[in-house]
Amino acid sequence: MSNSNWLTNYDASNEVFWQNEGKKTAWKTLTITTIALTMSFATWFLFSVIVVKLPQIGFNFTVDQLFWLAAMPGLAGGMLRILNTFLIPIFGTKKVITVTTFLKIIPLLMLGFAVMDPASSFGYFMIIAFLLGIGGGDFSSYMPSTSLFFPKKELGNALGIQAGIGNFGVSLVQLLSPLLLSLSIFAFLGGGEIVVATGKKIYLENIAFIYVIPLFLVGIWAWISLKSIPVVASFKEQLDIFGDKHTWYCTLTYFMTFGTFAGLAAAFPMMIKSLYTPFDNNLDPLQFAFYGPLIGSAVRVIFGKIADKTGGAILTQITGIALVILFGLLIFGGFLTPNSMEQFPYFVTIILLIFFFTGIGNAATFKQYPMIFAASPRKAAGVIGWTAAIAAFGPFVFNVLISTSKNVTGDSRMFFGLILFIAVAATIVNWHFYTKKGCERPC
Repeated sequence: MSNSNWLTNYDASNEVFWQNEGKKTAWKTLTITTIALTMSFATWFLFSVIVVKLPQIGFNFTVDQLFWLAAMPGLAGGMLRILNTFLIPIFGTKKVITVTTFLKIIPLLMLGFAVMDPASSFGYFMIIAFLLGIGGGDFSSYMPSTSLFFPKKELGNALGIQAGIGNFGVSLVQLLSPLLLSLSIFAFLGGGEIVVATGKKIYLENIAFIYVIPLFLVGIWAWISLKSIPVVASFKEQLDIFGDKHTWYCTLTYFMTFGTFAGLAAAFPMMIKSLYTPFDNNLDPLQFAFYGPLIGSAVRVIFGKIADKTGGAILTQITGIALVILFGLLIFGGFLTPNSMEQFPYFVTIILLIFFFTGIGNAATFKQYPMIFAASPRKAAGVIGWTAAIAAFGPFVFNVLISTSKNVTGDSRMFFGLILFIAVAATIVNWHFYTKKGCERPC
C-alpha cells in the first residue's frame, strides 16, 4: 500500500489525533464524497422524471412499462449495493469513489441520445435504466467509508449530513428537470423533441446531459484529493455479518425508513399521474413530486445531530409509530381510490408527512447501527452497507408491486397493506431489542 493513497495509523477514536489531524481529513473526505453522492442520487432517480415525459413525445409505452422503467434503477441499485457493501475494505475509498463517479457518465450519455431518437426501444431504455442503478448502488460504499473516518460520537451527524445532502439529489433532479426542458443548451447535438399534444418543442436530453460535466470534474477531484483507510478484510471474512441476528433486524428497520423514502420518491410522480391526473388533465406531477424527497433529505440532515444527542432507537420508534398511522390513513381514508380532486391535497399531505418521518428514521438508524455493532467498526460498516443495499430495492418494490397490486385488485391498497405490515414488524423489533428498558442492545 502506497502512503500517497492510504492513510496509516488513522485513529478517529483518539481525541488528540482527531483534533490535530483526523478532523480535517474526515471533513475534507466527507465534503468530496457528499457532493459525489448527490450526483449519484440525481442519476439514480432520473427515470422518475423521464417516465412522465416519454409518452408526451411519442413513445408508446404502456403504464406497466412506465412503472417498470421507474422500477429498474431500484432493482439495479439494490443489486449493486450488495456488491458495493464489500468494496471499501478491498479497494479503499479513493479508487471506489473515483471509479463509480466516472462510470455514471456512460448511462447518462446513452439516455440523452436515446430520448432524441424516436426509434429507441423499450428494451434499450430498460438497459439504460439498469445502468443508472450505478448511482444507487455506490451509496453502500459511501456510508461504510464515512463510518471509518469519524469517531462514534459524531457518526450520527456525519452520516446524517452525507446521506441527507446526498438524498437532495432526488429533489434536485425532480426540481431542476422541468426548468431544463425549455432550454436548447444541447441543441448542437441534434436535440429537441415535439410534444404530441401541443406541438411545443422540449429538450428532454438536457435532463441527462446536464450531469455529465459535474460528474467528470468530481471524479477528477476525488482521484486527486481522497485517501483510503486500510481496513483489510477479504470478501469471505466480511460475510460474518450475516451470522448475527441484529444484521437482519437492522435490515428490517432500514427498509421501513429508507426503503419507503426511496420507493415513494421513485413512485410518487406516477402515483399522482395515475390516481389524480384523470380528474385534472392540467395537473403536472413534477410540480409536487420534488417536495417529498426535499423534506425527507432536509430532515435527515437535521436529525443526524439530534440522534447523536438522544440516541437513535427512540427516534426510530417514533418514526415507526408515525408511519403505521400514516399508511393506515392512506389505505383506509380512500386516498388510493379517489373519486374527486378534493382528496388530492390530503393525499399529498399524507405522502409529505411520510417523507418527513422517513427522514427522521433514516438519520436515527444510521446512528443506531454503529452502536449496535460497537465491538467491531468493520462489521458496523458492513452492516450499514448491507442494510442500505436491501433498502435500495425500495424503488423497484414500490413501482413493480404498485403496478401488480393494481392489476390484481384494481388499486394499490394491497401493496400499501404489505408496507403497513412491514412498518408494524420493524417497530416491534426496534422496541424489543433497542428501545425498551433492559433491552438487549440499547442505542
